[in-house]
Amino acid sequence: MKSSAAEAVQLLEKMMLIRAYEEHLASLQASGHFPMTCSPQGQEASAVGVVSALDADDTILTNHRSAGHLLARGADPGRVMAEVMGKATGYCKGKSGSLHISAKELGVVLTSTIVGGELSMVTGVALAKKMLAEAGVVVCFFGDGAACEGIFHESLNLASVWQLPILYVCENNQWQAFVRRKETMAVEYIAPWGNSYAMANQTVNGNDVLAVQAATRHAVAHIKATGTPYLLETWTYRQRGHYSGDNMAHISASEQAPWLVLDPIAQCRQQLTADGTLTPALLADIETRVAAEIARASEFAHASPYPAAAELLTDVYA
Repeated sequence: MKSSAAEAVQLLEKMMLIRAYEEHLASLQASGHFPMTCSPQGQEASAVGVVSALDADDTILTNHRSAGHLLARGADPGRVMAEVMGKATGYCKGKSGSLHISAKELGVVLTSTIVGGELSMVTGVALAKKMLAEAGVVVCFFGDGAACEGIFHESLNLASVWQLPILYVCENNQWQAFVRRKETMAVEYIAPWGNSYAMANQTVNGNDVLAVQAATRHAVAHIKATGTPYLLETWTYRQRGHYSGDNMAHISASEQAPWLVLDPIAQCRQQLTADGTLTPALLADIETRVAAEIARASEFAHASPYPAAAELLTDVYA
């Protein structure tokens, strides 16, 4: 099913919101008075393309680079920002920061700061969904670094044997913290590794939001039709360092340059402008809305209170 022009514009606006959110956090972090985070800048098409193809009864497990997934799912940027700041109005009352956010109302089960942690959890979440005969698929986002860990293979093996409704999404952003992907992998692509587990798989251009959306729709349809998992690899690039304090001195300008040309937002804008869908006036309206939303979010987060002392032991389980 091909997206309509109106839907394509909505995808662009969502990507622009994620980028504006990340750029605003970067400016706050540069001042030295804001917590550091792991930015998904450059990976917006992967997040928006996948999440836009999901239904309300689908659930998500994600990783330390989660803001794009949350905002693509419809999270309030003010509440996400408040959570990062440790404020009581955040999704987890300020107790998770940026690395452990969950949002039951959005179907976001967990955010794992442990590389590959979500891979160890997703089989249990999906098994429960299957045993309870609940509708929907379980989506697990992880990076190429996690794919080089043993838990990746254990998770795929069990999901295949147990026939679990899991959509594995490997966001291959070419860097594993401070290590180049090519230093840890003998092959280019991760998706074909699914063949070892009799798992359908595909690698897609992760900087093309419409291509990602179409690939995700195909993957979800496959899972629902067969009851078996699917491995989708989005081929993309992380434009910022591993975390906000990373000066990226280990990454050459010659490596970055061709990837920056393939920026997902710029590509989407060019495509929609070329086919007449995006006019200068419409783009200006989107930019105005996005700027206003980020300003509102920042004002909300900064004005929000910190949790009261009485909250110290609430939501803590033994």
